[in-house]
Amino acid sequence: MQSASHFRGPAPWGRGTTGARPYVTYRLLVVWVWVLLAVGLVGCQPQGRDLPTVEPSKTPRPTFTPPATTSEPTLAPTITPKPQAAASATAPQPTATVTAAGATPLSQVTATVQPSRTPVPPTPTQRPPTATPAPAAKPLRMKSPEYGMQVFPWWRPEVASRDFQLVRQAGFTWAKVGFGWRDIEVKKGVFDWSRTDLIVQMAGEQGLDLVVRVDHQPAWAGGGFPLNGPPDNLQDLADFLTALVSRYKGRIRAYEVWNEPNLAREWGGQVPDPGNYAKLLRVAYRAIKQADPNAMVISAGLSPTGTWNEEARPDDWYLESLYIAMGKKSDGYFDVLGVHGAGFKSPPERDPAEVAANKDLGGQRAFCFRHVEDLRAIMVKYGDGNKQIALLEFGWTSDPRPDSPYHWFAVSEEVKADYLVRAYQYAKTHWSPWIGLMSLIYICDPDWTESHEQYWWAITYPSWPEFKPRPAYLALQAMPK
Repeated sequence: MQSASHFRGPAPWGRGTTGARPYVTYRLLVVWVWVLLAVGLVGCQPQGRDLPTVEPSKTPRPTFTPPATTSEPTLAPTITPKPQAAASATAPQPTATVTAAGATPLSQVTATVQPSRTPVPPTPTQRPPTATPAPAAKPLRMKSPEYGMQVFPWWRPEVASRDFQLVRQAGFTWAKVGFGWRDIEVKKGVFDWSRTDLIVQMAGEQGLDLVVRVDHQPAWAGGGFPLNGPPDNLQDLADFLTALVSRYKGRIRAYEVWNEPNLAREWGGQVPDPGNYAKLLRVAYRAIKQADPNAMVISAGLSPTGTWNEEARPDDWYLESLYIAMGKKSDGYFDVLGVHGAGFKSPPERDPAEVAANKDLGGQRAFCFRHVEDLRAIMVKYGDGNKQIALLEFGWTSDPRPDSPYHWFAVSEEVKADYLVRAYQYAKTHWSPWIGLMSLIYICDPDWTESHEQYWWAITYPSWPEFKPRPAYLALQAMPK
């Protein structure tokens, strides 16, 4: 096709035959149409720049969702009330293996439960939610004595923080707390660490050593639940202790294995059995030491009693039977012997022989503070003279209720204060170097009322937010340490 620039004027339409005119006209029209189209297209072309090259849009990659982990959630503390039901669990994860004598290896544990209603995303590790580093390991040998108080920090962290500070402000360096197994391992391999994380953190912030009493098996472990009792399978206890001690390695100094097993109510309603307690203690010792070799293992404090029936066994008989069950040596069972030493009706200096000879004072050697010396004599008899004793509960009650079984040996609040100070002084003078921790009872649980027998043993009142000390707390605070 010729371009329009080749035409120099009107075409010679008149020349040629008459039949050719319409055809020429038609050709001219077609040419002019093409010219106009070409000009229009050139005029529409943008000047001075090239047209951009447009890349096709890409589909964005989805946000990466990591697979579900087996680590425990970072748990927000539950203040109040007590939980009514356990939450669902995450998947289990393997832990270190501890094998009890004659038992199968540990099953895989470390899944966790989030007890709060608002889900919290899991953290990538199993470390407790605190930046506080573990302190340097302390020796198993304690100063003689060391000073402790029992506190109840479980359900109310706001009160717990205050109470740990009270222990420290009194010049004491240990706090005894209870870790109920049933409140932590809600079902096999599923743990709620929310409260234990907070308790360990609070104690650490005050520079306190913790002695943790481990007992109160969960329903799934049997053992006469709801009574406190030994689990049907001791390997379940080993599994639990492996998880617990591994989590708080270097941050919990001592573990007390069970409580007062010479009483049926603390042994699943069964007749107290020192032979079976020896088996439980050995399994627990192995699990604790494999998870944290520097942790101190303390045997259960025994209830001071001379009663022999289906409900109780005398503590001195029980201890000697325990030594026999252990093969007459405690290595591999405990590092420190746990005892209890209530003063009952007597001042701390009174000789047990005098108490045994006087029915008004109880008529048994067990009914006085110095009965601890009888238990010490059994240790020495079986070659444990180099090991120390931890006095895990001691004190005096001021219970004024006439119908209370504790009323017969009640003292006034002022006498309680005097006796507690004198007990520490007596032990420091007469029991050194074999006495270690002396942990008195109690900083008051905030939920106790006058109807609770424990209320009358306490050295504080159950007040919040104000602090109401009894004379004993103030006397102990002023006592030279």
